[in-house]
Amino acid sequence: MSSGVSSSFCVAAIDDATIKARTDSYFNRTREIVSRFGDCVVTYAVFIRRPVLSATAIVETWLKNISRERGIEILVEPVFTEGDWVGAGEPLLYVTGFFSHLAQLETLMLQKLGACCVAAHRAYQMALSLPKAQFLAMEARHCAGYEMQELMSYGASVGSRAAQKEGAVGFVGGANDATASFFGGTHGFGTMPHALIGYAGSTLRAAEMFHEVYPDSDLTVLVDYYGREITDGLAVCRHFRDLAHAGRVGLRLDTHGGRFLEGLDPQESYAVLDRYVPDAIRRYRSEGELRNLIGTGVSAAAIWRMREVLDDAGFEKVKIVVSSGFGVTKCASMADANAPIDVVGTGSFIPKLWNETYATADIVTYDGVESVKTGREFLLPSFRKAEERQRKLLHRG
Repeated sequence: MSSGVSSSFCVAAIDDATIKARTDSYFNRTREIVSRFGDCVVTYAVFIRRPVLSATAIVETWLKNISRERGIEILVEPVFTEGDWVGAGEPLLYVTGFFSHLAQLETLMLQKLGACCVAAHRAYQMALSLPKAQFLAMEARHCAGYEMQELMSYGASVGSRAAQKEGAVGFVGGANDATASFFGGTHGFGTMPHALIGYAGSTLRAAEMFHEVYPDSDLTVLVDYYGREITDGLAVCRHFRDLAHAGRVGLRLDTHGGRFLEGLDPQESYAVLDRYVPDAIRRYRSEGELRNLIGTGVSAAAIWRMREVLDDAGFEKVKIVVSSGFGVTKCASMADANAPIDVVGTGSFIPKLWNETYATADIVTYDGVESVKTGREFLLPSFRKAEERQRKLLHRG
């Protein structure tokens, strides 16, 4: 699979007792009832109620591992190629096997699908909005545990590859080593947190410490800790002038949403954008768009101002790295302002509305006979195209 999913991730099979404990009780009871009254071959159609990108490799691999560990046969037929756009309600895949084998797997199967597909769609939208920028997946700290982080990283990698097919740079890596393989790497990216600057006592001293320990690494420095993004940013560039001129220095803007970048206020923010992208502020804007353009925090005006200062000082090759709330909407606002962004650090591909991630599975055939819940007949047409092939693949007994 092109995703880099391996059995060392959350797709690893788990023991029967754990599966039973984590499965909805009515599925466990269904398995017992079916085992007593006679098994049958069933096919599930799995779908999501909102448009997504297909990101099914994790659940496919997990089912394959379960099949191998339990010595059973489960046939999984994806309807779409990984990264394809999927309309609301369209089946993503069909899963065929004995009812007694599959009933107990539905809960865990759905957990590994919906959120990946929505994250993939959001990452795709973000990467396409800013096609020239590199993206770094920094979702780890916002996830409810490591398994969720794997699902989100996988989703971001799928969305990124889809955007790359349309010319975007996309996601080039993540924040830690464990999920680096999703992006074709072996290690995570990142140089320093705010805490290191507090420890060092100054932004420049933190940069010196980092460079002394990691002299061969490019230097990306947070510059908002003391509220002197411009002053401290220029100090770092001047101190590491050779690195800066070689394009190996980056300044990361992570300005708190409660304050403006050094030297800016609403009037000055308007003036900055008027110098570079006047059309961006001369038409109707929503309150949220205005905040992204000329508000506090990491606004388009803040990014343009930092680029202006760096270029005026002769540091045209110094990169601007941005973070703080860069989701679908903010990336679109930055694109509208043609903000000079080199790298975006973000975890905001995590689905914003979690109820949009709910995947659903419905059985559509029992021993080859069509039967589906009233109102879900839309699941049948595309299944009929694959039905005969699935029957040939399944070996009963």
